[in-house]
Amino acid sequence: MATERPGDAMVSHANTMPRPTNIMHSDSEDDYAARDSSASGRLSGEGSPMMMSPWNHTTMPPFASSSWSNDFGNASQNTLIGSLVREEGHIYSLAASGDLLYTGSDSKNIRVWKNLQEFSGFKSNSGLVKTIIISDRKIFTGHQDGKIRVWKVSPNHPSAHKRAGTLPSLKDIFKSSIRPRNYVEVKKNRTALWIKHCDAVSCLCLSMDKTILYSASWDRTIKVWRLSDSKCLESISAHDDAVNSVVCGAEGMMFSGSADGTVKAWRREQQGRGTKHVAANTLLKQEFAVTSLEVDPTGSIVYGGSSDGIVNFWKREKQYAHGGVMKGHKLGVLCMVSAGNLLFSGSADKTICVWRREGDIHTCLSVLTGHDGPVKCLAVMLDKETSARGDERFVVYSGSLDKSVKVWSVSGQQLPDFDSIPSDGSFSSSTRPSNKS
Repeated sequence: MATERPGDAMVSHANTMPRPTNIMHSDSEDDYAARDSSASGRLSGEGSPMMMSPWNHTTMPPFASSSWSNDFGNASQNTLIGSLVREEGHIYSLAASGDLLYTGSDSKNIRVWKNLQEFSGFKSNSGLVKTIIISDRKIFTGHQDGKIRVWKVSPNHPSAHKRAGTLPSLKDIFKSSIRPRNYVEVKKNRTALWIKHCDAVSCLCLSMDKTILYSASWDRTIKVWRLSDSKCLESISAHDDAVNSVVCGAEGMMFSGSADGTVKAWRREQQGRGTKHVAANTLLKQEFAVTSLEVDPTGSIVYGGSSDGIVNFWKREKQYAHGGVMKGHKLGVLCMVSAGNLLFSGSADKTICVWRREGDIHTCLSVLTGHDGPVKCLAVMLDKETSARGDERFVVYSGSLDKSVKVWSVSGQQLPDFDSIPSDGSFSSSTRPSNKS
């Protein structure tokens, strides 16, 4: 790989994805977790995985321009379209909407890409960008410093993004601070307003009806926000350790995964103009941290990735009974995203597994390799141009702690790259002794 000067961008040209020849797994316990240790007595970045990560020993240069490489020729089942490598920061978050891609890093920059070319960018005052979500013309970003920032796209200048506020708003903070009952204990001898997160915001997600925003935090809570007026409706003391992921399902269901090793299901109920979330079930309780969650596009299956490299899943039609496990990674599953009947799982082992669901069976079709660090975030969009010609393909974006974003073209109709072996109700890319759960 070529060298680069700080601030410069290095673009590697696309090439056809090599197929794996042998996917064998060890029982190494050197798993990378989103946050695998107790949250007690630790706030906003103290001893966090980001600070302790061996991938975090570089200096971030100023905001600088860059470019993408493009090569759509010679497309096979899976093709690496392009890759951007720059000395700006580890990539922690991605969000795709239409023809735009938003990327967030520990440089505090949010970059906007259009047609794989730099389109725009904006910068927060503080806080690593851990999560990005888009709702209409608003962009919500969750940060290491515990803040949720709101940005708006200018209707007259689509490339212009302006800060629209924070959650909670300064007005709501002032109103709440007047009443002592609004303060809760967050640490021994320390209190804070219940409407504010007091540690890193790890995940954001929208309810299926797009009216509610959920924010998960290492402070062990989930906040519930009404988008129409940006009010915090509820704070859920959800887990005994950091909440790493939150996703929304059908019929008002919400699911949370934590470093305490549990996946919990919550049911949203209306109470006047507000909401109340009731614990419906604990889907998983295990030794290993739950590091990522995903719900398929139909809301019928919930997936949970863990620091042991295993993905569990649960089926709505069976009242979210356990459906099986999927074993395709050596290390922790840090992110997942689904499209159609495909699931993509990114891991600390630097790979992305492509899974296809057919009924109760999941088959690992292929493993995307090319990153030099843990794959921290994924986003996917349907490739409308090729799909219109009858060749269903998806554009997959992967962000990594190697400071790169890679863009892949993945076929939705491909055959497996290797023989798959059934395991615990799913087809898996390899066999591996079950970890304690």
